[in-house]
Amino acid sequence: MLPTSAVHRTRASAALQRESLPNMRPADWRNPPVRGRYDLLVIGAGPGGLAAARTAAAAGAKVALVERQQIGGNCINEGCIPSKTLLRSAQLYAEMRSAERYGVALPPAVPVDFAQAMARMRRVRDRLGRTDAPAQLSEAGIELYFGCARFVAPDAVDVEGTRLPFKKAVIATGSRAVLPQIEGLNEAGFLNNESVFDLTALPASLLVIGGGPLGCELAQAFARFGTRTVMVHSEPLFLPKEERDAAQMVSDALAQDGVETHLNCRVVSVRAEDGAKRVQMLSAGNLSSTVVHAILTGIGRRPAVQALDLERAGVAYDASAGIHVDDFLRTSNPRIYAVGDVCLEHRFTNTAEASAQLVVRNALFLGRRRMSALTIPWCTYTDPQVAHVGLYVRHARERHIPVKTFTVPMHDVDRAVTDSEEDGFVKIHVREGSDHILGATIVGRYAGEMINTVSLAMVAGIGLRRLAEVVHAYPTQGDAIRQAARACACAHASPLLAWLQRKWLQR
Repeated sequence: MLPTSAVHRTRASAALQRESLPNMRPADWRNPPVRGRYDLLVIGAGPGGLAAARTAAAAGAKVALVERQQIGGNCINEGCIPSKTLLRSAQLYAEMRSAERYGVALPPAVPVDFAQAMARMRRVRDRLGRTDAPAQLSEAGIELYFGCARFVAPDAVDVEGTRLPFKKAVIATGSRAVLPQIEGLNEAGFLNNESVFDLTALPASLLVIGGGPLGCELAQAFARFGTRTVMVHSEPLFLPKEERDAAQMVSDALAQDGVETHLNCRVVSVRAEDGAKRVQMLSAGNLSSTVVHAILTGIGRRPAVQALDLERAGVAYDASAGIHVDDFLRTSNPRIYAVGDVCLEHRFTNTAEASAQLVVRNALFLGRRRMSALTIPWCTYTDPQVAHVGLYVRHARERHIPVKTFTVPMHDVDRAVTDSEEDGFVKIHVREGSDHILGATIVGRYAGEMINTVSLAMVAGIGLRRLAEVVHAYPTQGDAIRQAARACACAHASPLLAWLQRKWLQR
């Protein structure tokens, strides 16, 4: 375990190690000379910006890509890739401790080597970052500029004193972590979703502020590593956007892993105390306190629109919602589009990439593809996972759409039973009187993989009853989707057809 001062030292050493990653700005990098007007200029080299630049370059466009810090953006450097790598290590420790559940003798001890887990995370991040290293982007025909981009006209930006003119531009600057306004927090020190992955030693105790997907995922992971973990959420329910029975299963799982959860509670002050941090919390008018060695803020992110001088380009925006776009992702300047976290409500890597591909078609090839027409699934990678696609029941009812739901609990799925992974369900919503799929929520160990089947059916216009005809490999946990489809088929069975079948058999 690690005192606070050591936490800061190990973060610094890890930050130095990260400077050698191939997706960081090379020390000897020189920006290329400007070669006339670019067909597409992309600001931001995260998932959305990279997808836009690569798609446009592959189509033969003259493309410039501008990045202020490091290629890969939040996803590969401080988001999806490092977090999921760390979650897998934590999951394995949890499985080793529960070996008896699978009829295996429990090891005498399961020591946690957190430094080794973090070293693995950096290796994975390094390996995946090579795909978008500067040399690879140059080979793809993309002219890469490092530096801060500022609009100087409706059709040009300045990067470190160099003017880059463009025909069309895409803003893909992503989002930044929100710093909660808590007395003494900045002075005492804290971690966020970026700096937490610079740790190389395990804190003895951790307070997680925020009960959204990030807060839940990392709270569970650190608890499984052996950190005393406290999670504080200001709302009465965490994972507030998910269906309540799904969130309750996550709540139960966090409790089983030892996470101490405080709902309807907020942190009001923090102060350093004997190498740790004393945190004062307020709930229902009552003050309480706890002492921890580290604090992780996970209350959300805000669009990164600062320092772009958007006013000079005629691009409308606000600090909380980000850049204003229409359904074609076009800004108030018809030459400029935006993608990903900087303009969209759903801040996911797959959303950023999908919106980028849509924008390239709309900006360069007179396409008319709408963002609202896309079907985007998402997943919270706790254990069990919570995945969703399409409408929630409450949203369907707000639109006066009649809904029928078919639910299959995982304890009715043979493979879930053999895996001792019976916590969860598949819940598929259809329009009442039809098998048209409106949405689905899946809770389970492999929910993120399973939701793709439902997403495919929705995009292809395949009704739920048709999925009953798909022969699945047996036994798999994905068979829960087929069971839901069979229930739908039985519910829609024609009474007349059933009568005719009986008459035929009785002839």
